[in-house]
Amino acid sequence: MSDHTYLVTGSMGCIGAWVLKHLAARGDRIVATDLGDDPVRPKLLMSDEALSGMTWDSLEVTDTKAVADIVAREGVDRIVHLAGLQIPFCRANPALGAAVNVDGTVNVFEAARGAGIKSIAYASSIAVLGPANSYDTYPLDDSVLPNPSTLYGVYKVANEGTARIYAQDWDVGSIGLRPHSVFGIGRDQGVTADFAKAILAAAIGKPFHIRFGGQVALQHASDVAQAFIDCADAQVTGAYACNQRYDVMSVGDFVEILTEMVPGAQITFEPDTPLPVDADMDDSGLRALIGEIQHTPLRTSIEGDIAAYRSLVEAGQIDLTQLER
Repeated sequence: MSDHTYLVTGSMGCIGAWVLKHLAARGDRIVATDLGDDPVRPKLLMSDEALSGMTWDSLEVTDTKAVADIVAREGVDRIVHLAGLQIPFCRANPALGAAVNVDGTVNVFEAARGAGIKSIAYASSIAVLGPANSYDTYPLDDSVLPNPSTLYGVYKVANEGTARIYAQDWDVGSIGLRPHSVFGIGRDQGVTADFAKAILAAAIGKPFHIRFGGQVALQHASDVAQAFIDCADAQVTGAYACNQRYDVMSVGDFVEILTEMVPGAQITFEPDTPLPVDADMDDSGLRALIGEIQHTPLRTSIEGDIAAYRSLVEAGQIDLTQLER
């Protein structure tokens, strides 16, 4: 058990649930926060006993005082900031998306500054970059200029700017991670959740259509969560925004692997509709900051998810309406 207390915002989300799982396995003290009070996704990964060992609190990250109060009250000295609204929600309600994603991040940095916390791990996104093949040199390193094509991406660019100024003016260091296509147990929202849904559908013998094609960077939620923890533990000075790589391949290759692993699986995709973000990333910047990156082999991740989904479906813990979007 460490002597550190971790605040995890957005702990009811997929990556948040996996962060809780890894921290709990280490014996760390955890302050898990979100708007909701039913840990649906964490329950998919952890026992009730493990969940009961955490401090749970409802937190609206747009409330400046509430964020500062919980950091001070709980003696937080490590922050993993994941709270945010994804692309479809930002498009549907731009003002709310800006409030949660931008104002909420400012509030987290301000709370850290007030409490003397010197480093934060926070969720940026590959959506800060431009569409596939819009740059000259590949793989793309962390220094390429942002060129977002969604409001969500614009908000994440703002967060990276916020992090830079907090490091410059108040010595609050940070690492912002730019996930691409995260899959795994608990991933049921967002466009790239189609990979997790495809694995779920294959596991239970249901057809599923992935709404896009092209090149993607597949990243298992367990590995991404561990990277966030490693970034929080790195306690960097300065502000860094880091690309993540893991398994870069075409959607067609993923479908081929999945249908090979689950004979008879009915998984299809849209070959001529690529995602509006690039995938060929250089992760050397992240490696320089945290060292070795946990990377579970793709087939091992898929195999584990298939087994877990089947058990969860049998136990009645998975909402299968997610396959209908």
